[in-house]
This record gives sequence, structure tokens and C-alpha cells, in this order.
Amino acid sequence: IRSIMVFLHAHGVSTSRAVRIFKTYGQGAIEIVQENPYRLAQDIRGIGFLSADTIAQKIGIAKDSPLRAQAGISYALTEASGQGHCGLPYAELVPLAVKLLDIAESIIETAIAQEVADEVLLPDTVEGQACVFLAPLYYAEQSIAAQIQRLDAGGTTLPAFEADKAIPWVEQKLSIQLADSQKEAIRLALSSKLLVITGGPGVGKTTLVKSILTIMTVKGVKPLLCAPTGRAAKRLSESTGLEAKTIHRLLEINPINGQFKRNADNPLECDLLVADECSMIDVPLANQLLKAVATRTAMILVGDVDQLPSVGPGQFLTDLIDSGVVPVIRLTEVFRQAATSRIVRSAHQINRGVFPSLPEKGEASDFYLVAAEEPEVIAQTVVDLVQTRLPRKFEVDSIRDIQVLCPMNRGITGARGINQALQAVLNPPGEHSVEKFGNRFSVGDKVMQIENNYDRDVFNGDIGFVTGVDQDEEELAVAFDGRVVSYPFGELDELVLCYATTIHKSQGSEYPVVVIPISTQHYMMLKRNLIYTGITRGKRLVVLVGQKRALAMAVKGKQVERRWSKLKERLVATKR
Repeated sequence: IRSIMVFLHAHGVSTSRAVRIFKTYGQGAIEIVQENPYRLAQDIRGIGFLSADTIAQKIGIAKDSPLRAQAGISYALTEASGQGHCGLPYAELVPLAVKLLDIAESIIETAIAQEVADEVLLPDTVEGQACVFLAPLYYAEQSIAAQIQRLDAGGTTLPAFEADKAIPWVEQKLSIQLADSQKEAIRLALSSKLLVITGGPGVGKTTLVKSILTIMTVKGVKPLLCAPTGRAAKRLSESTGLEAKTIHRLLEINPINGQFKRNADNPLECDLLVADECSMIDVPLANQLLKAVATRTAMILVGDVDQLPSVGPGQFLTDLIDSGVVPVIRLTEVFRQAATSRIVRSAHQINRGVFPSLPEKGEASDFYLVAAEEPEVIAQTVVDLVQTRLPRKFEVDSIRDIQVLCPMNRGITGARGINQALQAVLNPPGEHSVEKFGNRFSVGDKVMQIENNYDRDVFNGDIGFVTGVDQDEEELAVAFDGRVVSYPFGELDELVLCYATTIHKSQGSEYPVVVIPISTQHYMMLKRNLIYTGITRGKRLVVLVGQKRALAMAVKGKQVERRWSKLKERLVATKR
């Protein structure tokens, strides 16, 4: 072990990463790293291509070696998948790889050809453009189209329903009055094998799902409910009164190998599967979920298609809706009680590209814009609002009730900068704190898990509070919904402070109070669906802080980033 550590240290690898490398590769670590250091980027959490590349150059691998070129192309496509793409046009990939690796185009082209020959990459066309896909994403998209076709064609175990009797019965049972659009949706749900329900806030998606489940369960239908995140699953449980699980838990993930126990050979046992917050489901997860649905099971997918697409690759819900292969209910009517909320009204205005109507001076509202011009002033105003003004006026807790959501991570008005400013005033680090990977954690800090960890049973986006720092054992204790999880100091790169987080990371969550800094500094990120997603996270109160001009840019900026994916074409092809 000592010789392995000495070798890795000599090549600039930190102790905690060296321990991970040894745990992964064991006694053969030196040979593996010398033979192909680029494997580190694929196999070891926390080591990216750039770190592996630095080690490679220290070991003496030439800058223009085929090994580096091939690893670099996979890196370029993996980076692109982090931006939501399943593949990239050849015409974009080559210059991107040239820029990233600083080597000749001819070497890149040879490396792509080799990766295609080895079936690491797969060529295809998207809307007539020649593209290259990472193999797992290519196969996942193919599989999703095949699963949708299989489910659509299969029979069903659902009993026959008489909608004309069921609808008045459920209205009486739940003491509600359904709108015509909701009644129409129930009719469709009772007679469809697959159905998508979409719409913005306040349009009654929750009421509709509850009504459908109430009608079906009384007839003995066995449902299962799921959502992509723990918080979204909890909300689905609360709104329906039935148990809902995260998709990972529903599919029974095996923490040792990350494989799902529920799959095509061992499908989920239910008559109806309801999946909520489907705009957040990426292509790999959609594939795993659909594969585990038995052919006779009916499925209802619920989500707001106007929100940000999934953090992971693809745009599963949008492509499914746009392909026209499954029936879609689009709820647009905002209900009376929701229409009195400026949060809901503003969200719908923004979604239509209209600048939201702001409250008059002195008017009580649940949606405000606090004007501030300079980034420093915006950041300071956010801190003042969270620390004193909002708790005083609305009787809310600075740490537990208020969540700052930023369009981006970087800059003084980004999540990192605001996190440090808020930590300094709300929970200043004392002597019993630990500093690791650029973050300082103390008891009382609000933190977020930033990747799925099946061993600890905590998932990307889960929010917790630090309850203990044990310097002797070198462990940090964090409570997630009352369950305490311990982290060795060497693995604290799984956590970040969470007084502020990005709007992307907040998908599927709701918070009592949301504060959003908005500045033309973020112009790259000022997209309509981003601001819309941020605003719709707030339940009681939403406060935007910043420039009206920046908000206007976002509202006008419909330009949603193009995501390279072939899923829609594949789905359409199954209908022919």
C-alpha cells in the first residue's frame, strides 16, 4: 500500500483520492494507472478527465497519443451529456475535441473512427445531421422507443369503468368540483393504457391524479407511485394518501453494483404505475423504469413540460409528448383558489412570454421583485432578506423555511458566493468545523447531497443538516428527514452547503419561501423555463432580487437550448 501511495503522491494525487484508487484497483493499482491513466476518469469518483490527463502527462504519455485522443473524445461526449445531449453532431464534436485536447483534427478523426469500430461510440443521424452517440445513451433511447411500443400494444389488467358514474361519485367522495378539462382527462385515463398529464402550477394535476387513483383503487386496482427525487415522492404521497417511492427505491437498487433488481425479467407488480415530475427523468432512468413495467400494466406519466428538462441527458417527457405516440392531457385552466396567488399568475405570465404583473407599493402579495442594480448590492440584499427582513415580516425561519435559488453557480450572485455570505451570518464556522474540498462544515449547516449514494441511501438533491463533527473519528454526521447519516472526511465532496443552490438542483422540490437573485451577469442562463422553474418552487412566498432588465431578458428569451437526441424520431418511427 505504501508503494502505491508514494507512486500516486508523486503524480499529484491527493491522499483521499489515492485511497479511493487503492480501494478500486487493489494491489494492481500502479500497473493499471501506468497502462491507462484515463481509466481513472471512468472508474474513480472525483477524478475527471483533466486530473487523469495531468497524471498521464507526468507518466509520459504523449499529448497526441491515440490513447489520449480516444479518452478525450469520450470525455467531450460525457461533458455534452452533462449539458443534456445524448450525442453530438460530428461537425460539433471534432472542433470541440480539438479545442479540449489541443491536438490535430486528423488525430481526432482517426480516434473517433477507432471508437466507432470498438463500438464505444455509435454513429447515427438526427434530423439528417450525422451524429455520434455514447453507446449506453444510444441503446437507452432505442430501448425507450421499444418499451413504449410494447406497453402500448399490450393488453391491460384494468377493469372496465363507467366514467359517467365514476366522475360524479369521485366529486362527492372527495368533496370537489372537477372542471370539464379534468373530467375529460379522467375519461381518457380510465380507458387508456398509457397517458401523459401535463400543465403548469394551479391547473389541478394533483386533484386529477388523486381522483383517478380514488376511482381505480375502489375497483381493486393495485397502483404503484413514484417520482425521481425523495422530496417529489414525499409530495406525491401527501397529495394522494398512498405510498410513493423514488424511482431508485421502487426499482430496488442494489447498493453494491448500482444495478436494479426490478427489470424486464423481474417486473414491478402492479396494475397501474403513476410517475410524477417526469420532466426531471433523464433517458437512462426512463429506460430502466420502462423496462421494469410489465406489459399488462397501465402507466400515467405526470409532469410540467414547460419546466427545465432533466439535469441528465435527453428530454424524455418533451420527446414523448411531441412524438404524438401516446395520448396527452394538457391542463391549462388555472383554478380559482390558485388564481388569487401571484406566484401562480406570474409563472403562467412568464411561461407565455409576458412580463409578470408586480404588486403595487404596500400591497400584500406572495410574489415580489426587490429592485437592485449592482451584483454586490443584489448579493447583500439577498443576505439581508434571508437573515432579517423576511423572518421579521413573514415569521419564517431563515434556515429551514427560506431557500435561495440562483440561476448559476459562479459569480458573486451565484450559489457558491451566496452560500458563503449566508453561512457567515447565519451559522459562522467555529472551532469545531471541518474544511474539505473547498467547503467548511459546522454543526447546524444546511447541506445538500450532490450525487446518488446507494450505500448511504441518500440521493442527489437531498437536503440535510449537519448534527455532529467528530474530529477523532474524522466523521461528519448529517440528518436527512430525521435519519442520521455519517460521512468520513475524505468523502465530503458528496456534500455542498445549501443555504443557496441552483434552480437546476431545486427541480422536484418545493420550499415555503424562495428568494431568486437575478442579474444580467447571468445572461447566459436567463431563459424563460429557468425562471419559471425557480418561481414554481415557492409555496408561500417568492422574492426576486435584482434588475427588471434581467427579468425581461429571461421572459423574452424563449430560446431553449437544443438537446441532441434521437428519441422523438425513434418514437415516431414505432407508429409507422
